[in-house]
Amino acid sequence: MAKIELKVPSPGESITEVIIARWLKNDGDYVEKDEAVAEIDSDKATLTINAEDNGAIKILAAEGDTVKVGAVVCTIDTSVKGETKPKVEAKKEEVKKEEPVAVQQNGTNYAKGTPAPAAKKLMEENKIAATQVNGTGKDGIITKADVLNAMSKGFGGQKGFGGTRDTDRQKMTPLRKKLAQRLVSVKNQTAMLTTFNEIDMSQIFALRAKYNPIIEKQFGVKLGFMSFFTKAVTEALQLYPAVNAMIDGEEIVYHKYCDVGIAVSAPKGLVVPVLRNAEVMSLAQVEIEIKNLAVKARDNKIELKDMEGGTFTITNGGVFGSLMSTPIINPPQSAILGMHNVVERPVAVNGQVVIRPMMYVALSYDHRIIDGRESVGFLVKVKEMCENPVKMLFGGKDPADVLMGL
Repeated sequence: MAKIELKVPSPGESITEVIIARWLKNDGDYVEKDEAVAEIDSDKATLTINAEDNGAIKILAAEGDTVKVGAVVCTIDTSVKGETKPKVEAKKEEVKKEEPVAVQQNGTNYAKGTPAPAAKKLMEENKIAATQVNGTGKDGIITKADVLNAMSKGFGGQKGFGGTRDTDRQKMTPLRKKLAQRLVSVKNQTAMLTTFNEIDMSQIFALRAKYNPIIEKQFGVKLGFMSFFTKAVTEALQLYPAVNAMIDGEEIVYHKYCDVGIAVSAPKGLVVPVLRNAEVMSLAQVEIEIKNLAVKARDNKIELKDMEGGTFTITNGGVFGSLMSTPIINPPQSAILGMHNVVERPVAVNGQVVIRPMMYVALSYDHRIIDGRESVGFLVKVKEMCENPVKMLFGGKDPADVLMGL
């Protein structure tokens, strides 16, 4: 019998142990070479363990176990060919579905659990499903009063929520514990302040509408807000180098390049992969790279090397509906830009009140290295460039050429 031992890989320097987050295969399953068989959590990243050959897997560690880097967590019996266990579909019990009971009311056909017109309108306005309302009308019809009664009691969003005094205690993952430590250390070890401003997004909306068909046809991506802000940030960082610097002991390190961290949502939390040399990227290149990194984050394939470094970070709480927030610096960086939701608001333009798509932006910065004048000036420059992106991006070139990186 030929066996291959799969050992825990090192997620990074100084990490000596990890947690088995979950097994992607069952004990005895047939696996193929390079197929992911498990996910492991560390305080820096989530990684996968991949099969080194074809065969049957034997699991040696349980989910939730803490194991040392280099420890054997499973073996693969390469002498096994094909699937070790035939796929047997579980016998499905025939369940006779309850047919809707058709009733007549005022000449209109209704079924049990169907909302009456007034109730249906109210449910659509408040995005309420019929399964969330108990119909007390004739033969189970949902009335407007039923909907109002359900709304007054509230909806427990998740199964098993509400009506009890139960709690659910779960162990923190290494990544979450490390994040908690870092966030507290930022508060304790930096002189963090935040300055705010607002941006009229009209011109960015106009450019996206005009050039997105070209970009999508050429590169398979659309221009989002992040690419415009990334370019605005890289331009502003050249004017205010302290915002792109960091403290190292008793020295200040000024970077002559812009490695911009982009906060993206992953299944296990927020991760911040880095766009290297973002200052030389076109809008299309920024969008392509963000898309690639977002896919890796979604599939839990982000590697430590994707997140290392970074001289400045951008986070967009607007995708979750945030109107305004105070982002926390990502150490050892000295500043972070927070984008927020775009909301149409009345603003004064040349003495006239007009409706414009507006976004609040926030710059959190370490006052030990960045003065108030620099922080305000940096954010004002980002605002100016986003409100006049043609001037910022194109100069004397043809806009389509610049957008496509020509």
